[in-house]
Amino acid sequence: KEILETYHDLFTVQWEGVTGNMHVPSQAEWEQLLTSCSAFLFYGMERFMSHVLLNRLVAMNIPKCRLMILLDLVRSQQSYQRITNSDIHKSCLHIALERPTETAMLLSLTGVGCVVATQWYTSLQENAERLEILFQNLLSLGKTTGQTVHILQK
Repeated sequence: KEILETYHDLFTVQWEGVTGNMHVPSQAEWEQLLTSCSAFLFYGMERFMSHVLLNRLVAMNIPKCRLMILLDLVRSQQSYQRITNSDIHKSCLHIALERPTETAMLLSLTGVGCVVATQWYTSLQENAERLEILFQNLLSLGKTTGQTVHILQK
């Protein structure tokens, strides 16, 4: 919330979504947010794709979304229990499609212009630092996505 408040003035008034623990978004809410956005930020627990239905996502058309930032792959005991319970109902192939590279490919095929995502499990603090760097460079300094990702890699 601190990061969002810091960069609030640089956001357009059209930014909307779910923050904090307001509620768990429904599949319809995920779809509405994804299909109506020009940029999408996911900052959450476990794999982004574990929160949306794969068969619904691959059928979506998301060409208006020019940038998707996925700061996911954070694990807690509670999130691990949730994902474990969810994964027992999925095939190995389905779980494989939720990995970072496969997620980026699927999102690209649905029309997303650019995907910035974590590649391995991390902590909320490390993702908060990444978000600060992303917002500082993209919003405050006006750097390109490529320049910003290059800074993140350092």
